Amino acid sequence: MGILDKLFGTSAASEKIEKKLIPWKHLISMEQLNEIIEISNTKPVAIFKHSTRCGISNMVIKQFEREFNLPENSLDLYYLDLLNHRDISNEIAARFQVFHQSPQLLIIKNGVTVFEASHQSIQASLLEKYI
Repeated sequence: MGILDKLFGTSAASEKIEKKLIPWKHLISMEQLNEIIEISNTKPVAIFKHSTRCGISNMVIKQFEREFNLPENSLDLYYLDLLNHRDISNEIAARFQVFHQSPQLLIIKNGVTVFEASHQSIQASLLEKYI
């Protein structure tokens, strides 16, 4: 353990933090949008649009992952990397009639957007209302 670890407690404290497994499905193709619409007829679907180079987006997704605590299979949770798939983000805006923002969380039920939040308004606890 180095002197900085002793001063700031980074070694022992960070080793005890357990990382949650989030059931992300990576949204990487336009065809998946049709699947999302179909799935949303039987259970809610959430889409998290994330910009990997944005400090705010990184902060929001880390907070979302810490708070996420839903029963398995209660909804499908899709992750969209905006930098690699801006075309999909544009199609999401058109199909689900939302203004593009980053970060952004959409909840889709029966093929339509029933909830949308962006930036610090994104909270994992909000998902509970839609399952």
